[in-house]
Amino acid sequence: MARRSTRPATTVVGTAKIDRRTKDLIKRLEPGDIAVIHHRDLDRVAADGLVAAGVAAVVNGDASISGRYPNGGPIRVVQADIPLVDRAGDKVLERIVEGQQVRVEGGEVWHGDQLIATGHPLTADEVQTAMDAARAAIGGELERFAVNTLEYIQREAKLTFQPVELPPITTGFRGRHALVVVRGLDYRTDLAALRPYIREYQPVLIGVDGGADALLEMRMKPDIIIGDFDSVSERALATGAELIHHVHLDGRAPGRENLQAWGLPYHEFVVDGTSEDVAMLLAYEAGAQLIVAVGTHASMVEFLDKGRKGMSSTFLTRLRLGPALVDAKGVNRLYEGRVRRRDMALLVASALVAIIVVSIVSEPIHVFFRGIELTLRDLWFSISDTF
Repeated sequence: MARRSTRPATTVVGTAKIDRRTKDLIKRLEPGDIAVIHHRDLDRVAADGLVAAGVAAVVNGDASISGRYPNGGPIRVVQADIPLVDRAGDKVLERIVEGQQVRVEGGEVWHGDQLIATGHPLTADEVQTAMDAARAAIGGELERFAVNTLEYIQREAKLTFQPVELPPITTGFRGRHALVVVRGLDYRTDLAALRPYIREYQPVLIGVDGGADALLEMRMKPDIIIGDFDSVSERALATGAELIHHVHLDGRAPGRENLQAWGLPYHEFVVDGTSEDVAMLLAYEAGAQLIVAVGTHASMVEFLDKGRKGMSSTFLTRLRLGPALVDAKGVNRLYEGRVRRRDMALLVASALVAIIVVSIVSEPIHVFFRGIELTLRDLWFSISDTF
């Protein structure tokens, strides 16, 4: 039995929840839990999920920020005053049992009087220093990223611009807008800001895997769910949306077993690229007039957060779609402070209704109109007597 440390430290007690896939763990977390993860270079989307879940502490077996690039996850956690124990060791997920009551004191993780794991408690200053150092040294990473992207472009360019065979979907795209939603950076904020646009244009709503749940969070029902179905909930699958499984040209079809186990009807779309690229390509080839992207990945840091070494498919897909594709933030800015003709018409109609109601119930108004009636009658009789 290990001796307990005597150094002062903030003590946090909670139920341990464990998973190597942080995005899967977030679905099971409850306020006050202690999240035990093994996530090298914790990305911002995952960190935001941990913070939103209300965890009491995060114990990471790997390096939350390795210095390879300035990932934005750790700073989100520590700025939310959530203790982040870093580099707790590869075995931490085995030593801590799911549902176990654990106590985090500084960099130590205890179960009762037993010391389970030891790591380094990250502070905001340390994270900021590491991010600054990563930014200063990002040139080499950027070069590797660019080279990898160009190598893939050379191999994939011809395939990207070949005609694609669309699955036999029933959702109509021709002449409509399409909203492609990925549960990525700032997706909640963007969806909330796009409500006026969605009400006016009624776009086809496409959820890319967990993007379907993002739509449900905002009380919107997806028309299509596309991807490998590794992070979509049963609630989203039960909405009646058309399901499209992304299959790669080399035959890889991750998630097919999930769809078959659920016994739900689905179509396959055979094309290379990321699932969000495939969703945009589907909308474009099906005749969408405009494609609005929410939460999609467009920067090197976002792609590195996803563990991707390049962005060739994304670059080529955006090149193919051209002006038909716009970012959600751009659409939102077009709607800021915009007064629509429909809103003006409703305002005028409401004013007229109010005037009519006041006229009906107001006695002075009755007297006024009665006076006008008598004046017109006297005028009529005067004219009649003259003739």
